[in-house]
Amino acid sequence: MITYDYLIVGHGIAGATLAYELRRRGRRVLVLDTPNPHSASNVAAGLMNPVAGKRFALAWRAAELLPAALAFYRELEAHFGQRFLFETPILKLFSSVAEQNTMLARSADHPWQNFVEEIAPAAAPPPGVRQEFGGVWVRGGGHVAVKEVLAALAAEGRQNGWLRHETFEARHLVVSPAGVTYAGDVRASRVVFCEGSAAIHNPYFSWLPITPNQGEVLEVQCEGLSEAQVLNRGAYVVPVGAGRFRVGATYRWPPFAAGITNEARLELSQRLAAITELPFRVSGQWAGVRPAVRDRKPLLGTHPALPVVSICNGFGSKGVMLAPRLAAHLADALEGTAELWPEVNILRYHALYEASLALAGRSF
Repeated sequence: MITYDYLIVGHGIAGATLAYELRRRGRRVLVLDTPNPHSASNVAAGLMNPVAGKRFALAWRAAELLPAALAFYRELEAHFGQRFLFETPILKLFSSVAEQNTMLARSADHPWQNFVEEIAPAAAPPPGVRQEFGGVWVRGGGHVAVKEVLAALAAEGRQNGWLRHETFEARHLVVSPAGVTYAGDVRASRVVFCEGSAAIHNPYFSWLPITPNQGEVLEVQCEGLSEAQVLNRGAYVVPVGAGRFRVGATYRWPPFAAGITNEARLELSQRLAAITELPFRVSGQWAGVRPAVRDRKPLLGTHPALPVVSICNGFGSKGVMLAPRLAAHLADALEGTAELWPEVNILRYHALYEASLALAGRSF
């Protein structure tokens, strides 16, 4: 039987960043992962945007999370000798005069000073871009080649023996106060579940308010459209080179169809047509399922009754920006050097845990 410090279940963006962080600290880690090219992490365009939504609100903890994410992906680039990070400015296009006014008012707030490059209500648009009401240039973000990041880490993990491509079976996990054993050949001090939307079936954490949310993304060929920035108005348009762009994303709550849909293709095509007057051709389409949470904050922490069982999940559509800092934060908490932020600690849903026990008439 091989002994590890951590058994990690799942190698999407949450599990991959946590495994990397723990290994960087010298911990013995084993990751179990079922390869899924259509997972939310593999489908994502990897946008890191400090400004969110029609109200142009500053993303949660952006001043802390974004620099940590940039540093993490730069470190990976140096480690693998491969480019993953594209620090591209983001042009958020206004849809109305009212949006112009909202942004002008918010730009005076102190937190905006590090992220707003320029508000351009009447500037000449980039080539191929519709810009009737102008827009705002946002700095400090960009996009990450998430699929390539995960592939590089997984290849290294398989080569070095810390990642196994196999399906985790909860019935083979034995939990005790001293740690966990799995399938008769693995012993670990802790297990951390990083399963994404599959966590709704996890017997230890099914009480958490995770709701799967499906998103679809297009890849389009659009010759002449500026590739110097990410565009954002009702959809993001991320340049991936040679006149190709990722356009997304849709949001569908259950019940939703398995796989891609014509409905999403039409919706995203219409959104892109509102951004550019240039002709484009759809060359690819993907669907993934995100782990969305009721309060839109991640789920980190340890099971209320099982101190060796933990979770790292619920990053939704912002995992690329959230995961690096939160992986380090969870690692600190698991090793007893920090208290989890209340906003992400699963103890905020302790009442749901107690209700689940009452309903089942049992306890762990």
